[in-house]
Amino acid sequence: MLPLALFNAFAQQNSLFTRQSKIIAAVSGGMDSVLMAHLLHTGGYNFIIAHCNFQLRGDEALRDQTFSRQLAADLNVPFHTVNFDTTGYAAEHKLSIQMAARDMRYAWFEQLRQQLGFDVIALAHHQNDTIETILLNLTRGTGIAGLHGIQPKVGNLVRPLLCLTRDEVVASIKADKIAFVEDSSNASVKYARNKIRHEVVPKLKELNPNLENTFQDHLQHFNELEQLLEMQLDGLRETMFVRHQNEIHIPIAQLQKLKPQHLLIYGLLKPYGFNVTSVNDLIASLGKHAGRKFEAAEWSLIVDRDKVIISPVKIADTQLIAVGEQAHGITFGNYRFNFLHTIPPYTIVNNNNIAAFDGGLLSYPLSIRTWQQGDYFYPLGMKTRKKLSDFFIAQKVPLHRKNQIPVLVNGNGDIIWIAGFRVDNRYKITPGTKKISIFELTEL
Repeated sequence: MLPLALFNAFAQQNSLFTRQSKIIAAVSGGMDSVLMAHLLHTGGYNFIIAHCNFQLRGDEALRDQTFSRQLAADLNVPFHTVNFDTTGYAAEHKLSIQMAARDMRYAWFEQLRQQLGFDVIALAHHQNDTIETILLNLTRGTGIAGLHGIQPKVGNLVRPLLCLTRDEVVASIKADKIAFVEDSSNASVKYARNKIRHEVVPKLKELNPNLENTFQDHLQHFNELEQLLEMQLDGLRETMFVRHQNEIHIPIAQLQKLKPQHLLIYGLLKPYGFNVTSVNDLIASLGKHAGRKFEAAEWSLIVDRDKVIISPVKIADTQLIAVGEQAHGITFGNYRFNFLHTIPPYTIVNNNNIAAFDGGLLSYPLSIRTWQQGDYFYPLGMKTRKKLSDFFIAQKVPLHRKNQIPVLVNGNGDIIWIAGFRVDNRYKITPGTKKISIFELTEL
């Protein structure tokens, strides 16, 4: 007997779909997804079947595809399928086979949903999948967010079988004599999830035969704890995060006062990709190691004197770019330079992003690059030279920024402008200047 009443009640309680919804059922041919398809059909829901062939198991993969097509025909619902070059995609994007398959699967389901104008994508995860996910998350160190396991609904993805355990799925399949196909790779313990499924969970069930129910009872508590933590973190971001253009500044003194410190700092930094190890090292360096830098995939964090600075990772163009006399504009890394030549009189503008030079002293081609060790110039108003490294320290320029700042160099090798900061005193406009060259800097 199909557990249709439980299935319908779970879908309604979690607002997964109604009988008016248009549903894409992701079917692999295995017992979980096949049972889901039969429940959708018996319940009178409006659905189609979608199947992915990852072309990893030869004839077995083709068998699964053929079975899923026949299942759709038997249930009298439309069938959609796709063949993926999973191995090629994984190599191109430097992913594991499992992650490559996951990325392609979800992307195709969403593309199909949009093309057909459907509402949701139904996936056949059950309660034991949640247990395995939580155990995986604990071994990988994902923090409190990893304790809620698999959610019934995330965006357009719904999981109506989370009302059932694996044993209940097996019992339903056997009771109704429903045909399915078995993926031989599910028996292999070379994958982390399978190792937990076949070796870890059985041992835990020896200690607690009601393991699924125990986990299910605690999921709501985990969810509520996570919501409470997120509310606290949102409040801290409002009071502690100071935004400067695309950077975030956080006062070190406030970070040091947080309790529990590790939990809250990890929560604040996790959205930017910083892991537990980075957070531990950051806490150890607060107030001690100015200039310490931490890198995530898309963000970097610098421990400055009295604050930490989070900024997007920028790949600056450090190649030397030549600037001809007739140039009107040039892009360098994350900056744009515009050039103008004029004649006196000229009113000097008090703007560090605009530099005016005695054009008669310039030797073309000029060049733009980033600073190098040993660089020096004569800051405007000074008759002695200053190393750029000392100038940046005096200007309190954070480490991550000084490696991105463009330096304008004359044809004779003199640095004439630290773009956005100071021009060189030797090239300033004087009463004898007959030609003026104006450079304007814009950050992209």
